[in-house]
Amino acid sequence: MAKVELKQPVVDEIKELLDGAQSMVLVDYRGLTVAQDTLLRKDLREAGVTYKVYKNTLIKRAVEGTAFESVSGDLEGPTAIAVSKTDATAPARILAKAAKTADALEIKSGVVEGTYYDNKAIQSIANIPSREELLSKLLGSMQSPITNFARVIKQIAEKQEA
Repeated sequence: MAKVELKQPVVDEIKELLDGAQSMVLVDYRGLTVAQDTLLRKDLREAGVTYKVYKNTLIKRAVEGTAFESVSGDLEGPTAIAVSKTDATAPARILAKAAKTADALEIKSGVVEGTYYDNKAIQSIANIPSREELLSKLLGSMQSPITNFARVIKQIAEKQEA
């Protein structure tokens, strides 16, 4: 059996992983302890993010002709990919949080909603709250004036009763 036939299923697996993904972040995981890696994988799994280590050449083949092709230049050294199909900022947010405690973890680059971002830009994206947090803040902002108005009306009614 030729080597290409052995590698093609892995390339197909990566393509399937990236199909419909909102974001992908590349990281260099060299130097992580087992405990740090286990905690990182747990956090990513809880957020619905897929985190896997693949050979760079296989990742390059899988991203050819896709929105993720721009990361090909960053595929040097040991590389792991974190992919999310639901929350575009989750991989960047979780990896940046882990990188604060694990100095060995280095974010290389990523693609979020079709746009390539380098290391510094991914760090900025990591500061964006999740969609649920943003929606709750919006709802709180919309609800606050109504709540205050209701309190004022109630106080006026109580004052007139007295």
